[in-house]
Amino acid sequence: MRKKQDLPQKICLHCGLPFRWRKKWDKVWDEVKYCSERCRNERKRMGKSAA
Repeated sequence: MRKKQDLPQKICLHCGLPFRWRKKWDKVWDEVKYCSERCRNERKRMGKSAA
């Protein structure tokens, strides 16, 4: 078993906060860009209003 601090980490593109690997992202970790659904949805919303 790995310790939490040993898991891979990324920075969220929306909020800029670091987040760690989760088991549900095991197969798609390279594609994960946001720490949560909320950040992902906010990023989409901001993109539409800017256009």
